[in-house]
Amino acid sequence: MNMKKQNLVFLDLETTGLDLTKHEIIEVGFIVTTPRLKVIEELEMKIKPERIQDADPVSLKISHYNEDDWRDSISLKEAIKIISEKTKDCILIGQNVAFDSGFLDVAFSKMGIQNSMNYHKLDTISIAWTKLHKNRKVKSFSLREMCLYFGIKNEKAHTALSDARATFEVYKKLMKL
Repeated sequence: MNMKKQNLVFLDLETTGLDLTKHEIIEVGFIVTTPRLKVIEELEMKIKPERIQDADPVSLKISHYNEDDWRDSISLKEAIKIISEKTKDCILIGQNVAFDSGFLDVAFSKMGIQNSMNYHKLDTISIAWTKLHKNRKVKSFSLREMCLYFGIKNEKAHTALSDARATFEVYKKLMKL
């Protein structure tokens, strides 16, 4: 299939830590768009952790985890099925996409579900570095710094859908440079 005709998925995960072998996904947010960046669908899912005892307390604080908000969360298997269905053939775009795709690859494998996304991925950090590395006003390429630089509000930073939306907005700004 022609890459120019692929839908895009701007996706963000919140996890219980940084270690792929020990930590788990607790929240997924994504926006599916057309290649011309028209939004098709937005979705956010809270995922019930199976090993909360292994979580890094700092990660839980950053991602605003609390038992009450996760009371009606879904299983990882349910979430992965939904992701597979709704992102079929999409090109994954993320802020530090290697982190999110690493956790997704582990989750797809663990659940025995095939990742139906296109194998191509785009990283907004790499794009930002390419376009802005000589700009002295840019101190780093974090999502927070990119939002500040472009005047993008990320009201609920470190929640999956809010960060996915911010990544989408940063991507649109970067494409205009």
